[in-house]
Amino acid sequence: MSVLVVGVNHRTAPLDLLERIALDAQSVAKAVSGLVALDSVREAVVLSTCNRTEVYAVAELFHQGFDDIQHFLATTAGVDLETINSHTYAEHDDAAAHHLFSVAAGLDSMVLGEGEVLGQVRDAWEIAQAEGAARSTLNLLFRHCLETGKRARTETDIARGTASMSHAAVEMAVDHLGSLDNVSVAVVGAGIMGEGIAVALHGHGARQMTVLNRTEKHGRSIADRVNGTVQPLAALDHVLVESDLIITCTGAPEPIITTEMARPATSPDRPTLIIDIAVPRDVHHEVAQLSDLTVLNLDDVQRWAERGREARTSSVEAVKAIISEELDRYAIASSAVQVAPLISALRSHFDSIRRDELDRVAGRLDDDARNALDVVTTQLLAKLLHEPSVRLRLEAGSPRGERLASAVIDLFNLDDPLSGDA
Repeated sequence: MSVLVVGVNHRTAPLDLLERIALDAQSVAKAVSGLVALDSVREAVVLSTCNRTEVYAVAELFHQGFDDIQHFLATTAGVDLETINSHTYAEHDDAAAHHLFSVAAGLDSMVLGEGEVLGQVRDAWEIAQAEGAARSTLNLLFRHCLETGKRARTETDIARGTASMSHAAVEMAVDHLGSLDNVSVAVVGAGIMGEGIAVALHGHGARQMTVLNRTEKHGRSIADRVNGTVQPLAALDHVLVESDLIITCTGAPEPIITTEMARPATSPDRPTLIIDIAVPRDVHHEVAQLSDLTVLNLDDVQRWAERGREARTSSVEAVKAIISEELDRYAIASSAVQVAPLISALRSHFDSIRRDELDRVAGRLDDDARNALDVVTTQLLAKLLHEPSVRLRLEAGSPRGERLASAVIDLFNLDDPLSGDA
């Protein structure tokens, strides 16, 4: 079996393809369920953000798993295999783990050191767990990758300054408007990104804020945090007219702000700024053609964020060292998990012999004697197998460990629990 990642991101694909392939939480849940239903895929986690859509999978056979995931991505994007193939990347085993750890640490983000991606990785894993698509192998991988992301942000300055799309969008808005004093602001979307935007706006002085969301509960929790008000998404056309600044970050599959909706919001006496950082885009591309209205998108935010990149670049090598350390820890833990079935098989083999011998003499013993002998032989077996079990775990993943495992299997004629056929 192989652990592999296949995906597209901001470096390999244009924005329009990233928009077409992006999935909301509900679609991610359906996707992982569909992937693990394939014969080639045992486990799957789908990470879909504004920067990337990636499938992490445990595949029976690398090439078949890769082909099936490519088909999934092509179908999701509504493009042919040749098109998706020209934009995808794939890694397996150690390289796949390294890629995921780099993503979690913020080294592979559009904004170096981005903080939001760590929460997005956690959410993707939790969805997969809820669908029964992430089990022992990917659970171990994602536990270690989250630890890597936490260490990167607490032990280095990789997240210093503008290290998220939400903060970059707000800083860009302040630069355009000069100040958020007396500016009426609307935040459209109440997910992780929306919460980050609202908090950043409040920190920059925004005091007239409306949060719009499909579900009032999520919108209200954010609005209460920033002393704002909450409105249903259905009120968006009215809020547009009343707002000077609108930042959108929903997971809607189609634009939610059209030309017809935006036109009443335009006025030469009150220019309106819209910043759209959603993928797919929340604002129809024709809206930008309206006068007295400025529309900025993800590309604009990226260019702004790059201005602060140098301040975090000095931490890259320290983050890479953390990734290397965590990869070593993951490799040790992974090897221990892989050798666990062999240790279990070894113990079961000898315990079966112990029980057979106990049954053979049981007729000559009373109940007390039989129970005492059962306890003594169980303890004796545990002590005899303790050192071999410890040695197998310590040497797991090394050439010596492989030789020891093979020797144990051959010496005691065990079915090979590491072959994947057991």
